[in-house]
Amino acid sequence: MTIENQRALVLFSGGQDSTTCLAWALSRYQHVETIGFDYGQRHAIELTMRPQLLQKIRGLSADWDHRLGEDHLLDLSLISQLSQTAMTENIAIQMQENGLPNTFVPGRNLMFMLVAATLAYRRQLGVLVGGMCETDFSGYPDCRDDSLKALQVAINLGMASRLNIETPLMWIDKAESWRLAERLGGKDLVDLIRHDTHTCYLGERGQMHAWGHGCGTCPACELRAKGYQEFMTAK
Repeated sequence: MTIENQRALVLFSGGQDSTTCLAWALSRYQHVETIGFDYGQRHAIELTMRPQLLQKIRGLSADWDHRLGEDHLLDLSLISQLSQTAMTENIAIQMQENGLPNTFVPGRNLMFMLVAATLAYRRQLGVLVGGMCETDFSGYPDCRDDSLKALQVAINLGMASRLNIETPLMWIDKAESWRLAERLGGKDLVDLIRHDTHTCYLGERGQMHAWGHGCGTCPACELRAKGYQEFMTAK
C-alpha cells in the first residue's frame, strides 16, 4: 500500500453523514484532512458549526486527534448562480416533474468531488471519502454508486492519478448510520452528532429534539428523526 493510500480527504459539511464518514476515515487512515464548501446554501449554519465540531471530534480520541490534519473551506458560490433550488433559495420544498425534489442541486456533488480531487492531488491524499448514499430518500443521481464509480474513473484518467473514492454510507439507511457512529465512537460520538451536527435544510438551530436540532418537518429532519427512532428502538 502506498503512502498516499494511507492519507484521506473527507468531504465534511458538518452534518450527520459527513461526521460519521470522518470518524470512519479516522479509524482507518493514518492522516485525514477535511474539506467543506460554501456554495450559498440556505442552511449555512452548518459552516458555523464545522470548526467547533472538528475540535470536539479531536477530543473524543487521542489517536483521532493525532490523525486529523488540516481543514479546508472553499468558496463555490458559483453553484448558487447556476441554478435556483430549495437548498439555495427561500422557496418551498417540493417534488418536481422529473421525480426529484427541488432540493437537488444539479452538479453539486460532482463539483465537490472534482474540487476535492484537485486538492487531494496537490496534497498527496490518495483517498476521497464522501457521505453519498443510495438508500437516502432523495434518489439524487449524483449520490448513486454508478455515478461515483464513473467519476473516479474520469478523475483518474484526467489527472493521471490513482485516487480512490470511498462512500461508507452508500448501502446503509439512517438507522444503520447511527449504529455505525456508535460502533466507531460509542455514545460520545452519537451524542456529539445529536448535539453539534446540522442536517436541517431550513437552517433551523433552535429546538433540540431527541435526534438533534432542526425544524423537524423538512425531508432531512424527517429522515434523521426516523433513523434515530429506529436506532433507539433496536437497542
